[in-house]
Amino acid sequence: MAERQMQIGEVAERTGLSLRTIRHYEEVGLVIPSARSKGGFRLYTETDVDRLMVIRRMKPLDFSLEEMRDLLEIVDRIAADDAPTAEERERLHERLDSYRKVADARCETLRAQLMAAEDFAATLRRRLNAQNS
Repeated sequence: MAERQMQIGEVAERTGLSLRTIRHYEEVGLVIPSARSKGGFRLYTETDVDRLMVIRRMKPLDFSLEEMRDLLEIVDRIAADDAPTAEERERLHERLDSYRKVADARCETLRAQLMAAEDFAATLRRRLNAQNS
């Protein structure tokens, strides 16, 4: 059974990405619409939406477009119909694990930044409450 196809507006709504951002990711080769309608409209599948969500999740962690492209190629290769050899699969998993480690480290940095920001906001609230008392 063929995957349901969606136009770019529905994809934007589902992913929380703007039309412009989705088109940009197409221009740089990260996500290519699976098809075009007779009228020339981009058509995306659930697989395309999943791919956009991976990109969207990488963005706040400051991964570059090149790193995004590399990670997507790793994931594509692992899931490919022409299964990689055991040796290649091991290399791909090692590369994927290195991205996981970077993501974990960047998440930890963001948590520390968030804690500092929350502490600052709490300090401001205490000062305002002290002045209003």
